Amino acid sequence: MNPEMISEESISMVEVKERLDKIKKDSELSFRAQKTQDYLTHNTLISTAKKAQELKQKIVELEIPRFKENHIIKVIDTMPISVEELKSILSAYPVSVTNDNLKKIVDVVDDYRK
Repeated sequence: MNPEMISEESISMVEVKERLDKIKKDSELSFRAQKTQDYLTHNTLISTAKKAQELKQKIVELEIPRFKENHIIKVIDTMPISVEELKSILSAYPVSVTNDNLKKIVDVVDDYRK
């Protein structure tokens, strides 16, 4: 039996953690899923998926040109402290964002830090 992929979407690490927690309530996690959950428990930088969704919405509302959902998810997962850190994170993507917009993103992220 091969599972069929219905859709593909980017989700933040905290959302993965919460989905694994929900699965764990119903059944036992596999070895790999348990290791993933352990990693996420120690390395998520935002407290809940609800806050992650709120932060995602706030960044979307900034209406930054060429800034896509996968960029926003990376920002949520890393919660950059400074513009320089955000530039470093985004250097992995072929996207150019102005310094003003980078500053706006960092300011919004600061409001959601644990």
